[in-house]
Amino acid sequence: MTAARAATRKVIGVTAPIRVLIVDDDALVRAGLSMMLSGAEDIAVVADVADGSEVIPAVNEHRPDVVLMDIRMPRLDGLAATERLRARRDPPEVIILTTFDTDDHILRAMRAGASGFLLKHTPPPDIVRAIRQVAAGEPMLSPAVLRRMMAYVAEAAGVDPRQARARALLDRLSDGERAVALLVGQGKTNGEIGRELSLSVATVKAYVSRLLTKLDLNNRVQIALLVHDAGLADPS
Repeated sequence: MTAARAATRKVIGVTAPIRVLIVDDDALVRAGLSMMLSGAEDIAVVADVADGSEVIPAVNEHRPDVVLMDIRMPRLDGLAATERLRARRDPPEVIILTTFDTDDHILRAMRAGASGFLLKHTPPPDIVRAIRQVAAGEPMLSPAVLRRMMAYVAEAAGVDPRQARARALLDRLSDGERAVALLVGQGKTNGEIGRELSLSVATVKAYVSRLLTKLDLNNRVQIALLVHDAGLADPS
């Protein structure tokens, strides 16, 4: 989450609830998610819509911090909607929530700018935890998803020119920036990166912000994906 968006959640020194927009073409799913999230005191569902084409107007009106986005929808799918949303200035974070978990869906979601990928049968406490995590600026990247991303990229390495491009971009970084980028690629949090590199969390955050600017990316997941494209990540 950007500093500007984080500031809007502060009201007289008190952090406001995380504002969530639900996007799914199934009315029962929308109702179920709304009911489930209503049990979390720090989360407020501000709206729900039935198609990706309705996302931008809903975001303009309700200013959510996090969007729970389905993939399969009748007019505009969730991946295209995510791409449009994340191209905007100061966009909300996006968590893809779907029944489809193919490697292609995962990779397309991450390239589109999503901060997380969850299946609809994910236990409710894990969905709540993921919303809190991405709202705090930490992407929801599980080791299992990281391994699948690595395998998918490795399988395509012989015909995909992304590896050379990714390595060229990473070569532009200083040693310190590169070290942080590689640990982001392993799905580590700011605290874990700080402990490993003997840096404060504030310094790690500054490094991540610098990486986003220098690499022309819009979130940590895309840093991780670049590291994976370069064949340099090891989530084990």
